[in-house]
Amino acid sequence: MKILVAIKQVPDKNARLVLDSAGQGIVETDVTWEINESDRYALESALRIKEAGDGSGEVVAVTVGPERARKAISSALAMGADRGILVKHEGALDPVVVSGILAKLVEKEKPDVVLLGKQSIDDDQNQVGQYLAERLAMGMATFASKVESLESEAEQKKVPGVVLSADGKSVRVVREVDGGIETLELPLPAVVTCDLRLNKPRFASLPGIMKAKKKPVEEIAAGSLGVDLAPRVVVKKLAEPPKRKGGVKVADVAELYGKLKNEAKVL
Repeated sequence: MKILVAIKQVPDKNARLVLDSAGQGIVETDVTWEINESDRYALESALRIKEAGDGSGEVVAVTVGPERARKAISSALAMGADRGILVKHEGALDPVVVSGILAKLVEKEKPDVVLLGKQSIDDDQNQVGQYLAERLAMGMATFASKVESLESEAEQKKVPGVVLSADGKSVRVVREVDGGIETLELPLPAVVTCDLRLNKPRFASLPGIMKAKKKPVEEIAAGSLGVDLAPRVVVKKLAEPPKRKGGVKVADVAELYGKLKNEAKVL
């Protein structure tokens, strides 16, 4: 069983970001970068699939980005991934471009399943998995909150989180949707995007960090894949939200109602 996990390097969610002078990006100096949160859940799912088998499976972590993105691959290897692929690209990226790059890697690697986080915390677009499945003509399930084997309930309970069928031909995905719970059954290969309730990602251990230094990382130039790298989504302007103004005291309910209706326009 080979599992390809797409991860993205994003700014630390607790970092104080500063816009650059052009207002089209952030100042990257002194910014701490990390693996996108929902991608860590996807990686944890892949590791559990491998551990549930006979250990002969392979987890391949891939990211697209500049040289600094190598750290994200190193973190994935420290968590337990077997090898990494860094697709070097210094320019702007959007979901269409990234899905095209990943599609080329899937064609090359031929994984049994592709796992991604449901969306990234920086641009929050939630599109790469959907574009990728369409490009590959594969079945897909989004926002997986539980992925089960198609075997018996007893088998399903042996390993929490993501478990594929014993024959490696199918997967069951439970999704939380507006109307309740939806269950999908997909033939493999398939694309699955992972929600935050799927599992609890592990921390990299010291032995894992030491082993990661010896694991192979393949570097590929994005321009060598034959993908149109011109982004369809272009950032024109970024701006910080307006400063919050101080509150005012009102004398009674009637004055409060008047301000909400006539000034705030919320009633």
